[in-house]
Amino acid sequence: MADEMCAGLEMEGGSRVKMLLSYVDKLPTGREEGLFYGLDLGGTNFRVLKVQLGGNDKHAISCESREVAIPPHLMSGSSSELFGFIASELAKFVADEEKGTSLSNGKTRELGFTFSFPVRQRSVASGTLVKWTKAFSIEDAVGKDVVAELQTAMQKQGLDMHVAALINDAVGTLAGARYYDEDVVAGVIFGTGTNAAYVEKANAIPKWEGELPSSGQMIYEKLTSGMYLGEIVRRVLLKLSLQSAIFGEIDHTKLKTHFHLRTPHISAMHHDDTPDLKTVEEKLKEILEIAGTSLETRKMVVEICDIVARRAARLAAAGLAGILKKLGRDGSVDKRRSVIAIDGGLFEHYSKFSKCLETTLNELLGESSKFIVVKHADDGSGIGAALIAASQSQYRNVE
Repeated sequence: MADEMCAGLEMEGGSRVKMLLSYVDKLPTGREEGLFYGLDLGGTNFRVLKVQLGGNDKHAISCESREVAIPPHLMSGSSSELFGFIASELAKFVADEEKGTSLSNGKTRELGFTFSFPVRQRSVASGTLVKWTKAFSIEDAVGKDVVAELQTAMQKQGLDMHVAALINDAVGTLAGARYYDEDVVAGVIFGTGTNAAYVEKANAIPKWEGELPSSGQMIYEKLTSGMYLGEIVRRVLLKLSLQSAIFGEIDHTKLKTHFHLRTPHISAMHHDDTPDLKTVEEKLKEILEIAGTSLETRKMVVEICDIVARRAARLAAAGLAGILKKLGRDGSVDKRRSVIAIDGGLFEHYSKFSKCLETTLNELLGESSKFIVVKHADDGSGIGAALIAASQSQYRNVE
């Protein structure tokens, strides 16, 4: 993994590991002071946040947030309509501020923008949309700078706000965790997708442009992220059913439906500790319309879930070990405490996955594992965005 990371930093397409540059050259230190905003757009809802930072290691004094549902018609409309709606909600959020929290001295409000869609980034505060994913299909936005689109929409609303940084959730997780703990060396996402962010030395990056991953090539992510684990189990069950009739004579319609079995479903079956595996029986009937299964068959289903989840966790741990080795923080030479901050539903809610990940990491690092701390970091995509805005603030060196 460490070798692939080095190769990915050398040149575009030089590695199976896509080493994309965030252009974030400063992380929060705990000394940031002032009022900053975060915008988290990654699905059918978006969140706006306001964080008051105390400076001098006082950390966050207060944090307010609001979640807004995006009307379905805006997900397939025009770029100006979507960003216009977001800007209008931002303006409402700012207008509701309590007295005493607004900015003074004529300063412009600064915003960190977490945008969880493929972008081609060329600076810390710009990024061209490559394609939409999830439920979005706004054709005229593809190829446009999403920061410029948001900035224009805010200006039309009369909102005096500047986008200081464009980031993803992994960078946000790194920033949010580093703010409270200077020993944090990486921010990692194990959720619907898999990603990681760490600080690299500039002289270790011969390239200055990254290439976005292409569909069908992200094998590591497909083996380790929540988007795909349920689908992998479904495919195994389908193959066994067609070849060995483990479920008897059944209607395979549901079992043949792509992504019909989700990772939360296999987590529920995997964690079933009832003597007769009642949860497994219920999920098979409810989700896949497979009824009348024997206890032995249900045990086999649990074993398949276990194999898929353990493989994912062990591969994930290997990735973390690779990052630590690349940074020289695997404990083999540098004996300092090193913290890996992890966010994402897979790590947070699939306890057998997270426990196996930590056990495997300890196994890989041996005695050196005593220097490594793995901890859950919540809401990197929200608070982290505001903290990055603070670290990139145009006023940071102004008295």
